[in-house]
Amino acid sequence: MKGVSSLVRTAVGKKALMAVSGLVLFGFVLVHMAGNLKLYQGAEKLNAYGEFLREVGAPVLAHGQALWIFRAVLLLAVGVHLWAAATLTLQSRAARPVGYRVATTVQASYASRTMRWGGVIVLLYVLFHLADLTLGWANPAFQAGKPYENLVASFTNPWVAGLYLVANVTLGFHLFHGLWSLFQSLGWNNPKFNPWRRRFATAFAWIVTLGNVSFPVSVLMGWVQ
Repeated sequence: MKGVSSLVRTAVGKKALMAVSGLVLFGFVLVHMAGNLKLYQGAEKLNAYGEFLREVGAPVLAHGQALWIFRAVLLLAVGVHLWAAATLTLQSRAARPVGYRVATTVQASYASRTMRWGGVIVLLYVLFHLADLTLGWANPAFQAGKPYENLVASFTNPWVAGLYLVANVTLGFHLFHGLWSLFQSLGWNNPKFNPWRRRFATAFAWIVTLGNVSFPVSVLMGWVQ
């Protein structure tokens, strides 16, 4: 345990924690987006999918219990990810207390330059998403157990739909840079495989972003009612 504790305090250990927690979160956003594609099959299919998630683990687990256990794991992953990111940032600033006179960003991608504030935007988006479509606090038309109706009611509001569009584009940049960095953090960094890393990160980010962005766009355009 002492060795693990010592490793976690190092930059390498923190990057490894970011990578592992990131893997959990990457898997979640992909599955979450894929499940929400049932929106295009109609209210019956999406609502049935939502009920299926609440029934997972029955009869050993009570109604909705497995879902809350999964949410707790996700919350832990988010906490570890944020802690590792924050401590790495502070550690980096402490190692270079005097800023450069001229910021050099020629070789840095837009995604990497906006990684930190993009993470804050994504976090705020997740909190609003929970209040809007999970708990219903931010959705006046919220109906428990009716994800299809809740989603349509929420995205009918152009301001809410616009918020989701901006947040998911930001999430796409975050996913791209996060996946690109993840392989390096886990030691899977080889010039021979770097082009494949970039293609994979790009494809993953595009698939998740286009899927998520399609939901508010489809409701606003009247394709989903």
